[in-house]
Amino acid sequence: MRSSAREAARLLSGVGCVAALLLPTALPAQAAPLSRVPAADGKKGQELPGMPSAIDSDAPCTPASREKAKKQDWSRQRLDLDRLHGYSTGAGVTVALIDTGVDTGAVGLDGRVTAEGTAGDDCVGHGTFLAGLIAGADGDGGDGAGLTGVAPGAKILALRGTDQRGQASSALVVAAVRAAIEADAEVIAVPVALPRRDAELTRAVADARRAGAVVVAAATPDPPRGANDEIPARSYWPAAEPGVLSVADMLPAGVRPDNALRTSGVDLVAPGAGVVSGGPRGDGHYLGAGASVATAYAAGAVAAVRAARPDDSADEVARRVTATAYPADIPQLDAYAAVTTVLGDSGAAGGVERAADPVTVRDTSGADRATDRATLFVVLGTGGVLAVLWGAFALPRARARGWRPASASARPVAADADGD
Repeated sequence: MRSSAREAARLLSGVGCVAALLLPTALPAQAAPLSRVPAADGKKGQELPGMPSAIDSDAPCTPASREKAKKQDWSRQRLDLDRLHGYSTGAGVTVALIDTGVDTGAVGLDGRVTAEGTAGDDCVGHGTFLAGLIAGADGDGGDGAGLTGVAPGAKILALRGTDQRGQASSALVVAAVRAAIEADAEVIAVPVALPRRDAELTRAVADARRAGAVVVAAATPDPPRGANDEIPARSYWPAAEPGVLSVADMLPAGVRPDNALRTSGVDLVAPGAGVVSGGPRGDGHYLGAGASVATAYAAGAVAAVRAARPDDSADEVARRVTATAYPADIPQLDAYAAVTTVLGDSGAAGGVERAADPVTVRDTSGADRATDRATLFVVLGTGGVLAVLWGAFALPRARARGWRPASASARPVAADADGD
């Protein structure tokens, strides 16, 4: 059973975060405007600067945000993170994050990030933002913002899949996937999406899967400026590789943004609009959007599952995450259900038997018995009402006939009518 807050978040209109989705993800860092964050309770919300996924070649690094979130955003309530963390925090799992790098001393991540090569220098800030969604702790001095990541007990291996300005390349992603395999990362998150398939990347992803890693990748790049109507639908890589969990972004209403790039073969959608996290400089917060954000959330959920079910294979973990997703045109990530649901032998959504509550696995037999009793009461009550109505109708008629049967009283009347 989902919490009332979560149901409220599911019913939120997507209108409130359209402005957030229109935020250019490649704005020069110094020009990042404030954008409205939709509140989970449907109220006014709050304003934060946007986190770019790339910056211009002559732009300075993304500056520290002077704004701080005052409350938990809708995405974390939608994923039921408060309940999820009662079962799994992803402890002991390493997530390789292939993006713009991650600042090893970022607020909420200090002591849990290892950077490969130059990946500890995150000029853009995007990788650090995503790392907070995956494994961040609420390091804001208990101000109530509730910005913990999906798997706050996991460790982040920062790998560079882009240059220092956020431009991705196949060569960098291939090298990063190889480094993740070498480091025995259980989860490999690839928030970058490449427009062309690369044979070396295909082999690297296949090797990662053989090594037992779950590869989670963005189904599309984050949206560029302006409308995308002229960009035809196409596949992006490595999300389109066999066995990769392909993730796209969704609005609070559960639909994809109007400006999202078109593609096929998406396995999951996850929150990807009006999402709040930290950056590499200062303790302020930023607003992020796009498939890369959704990918980070999915990677965190996979880490939580891997920690809770260490004996499951990578394929079983990926199957679990998709089988327990909230049913829709494209299944919607349900991190809590992915960890707590007991699947049938089929491993499919139809094989779900029951889910766990915050203390023990929920036993539905009591509820079933209560339902049976309620059904019995309804049947008996309905019978009693019908008996009363019948009595109210039949007794006066019987009294009028002198308590003779209806057939007996009818015959004399017929005889009198026919008599001479």
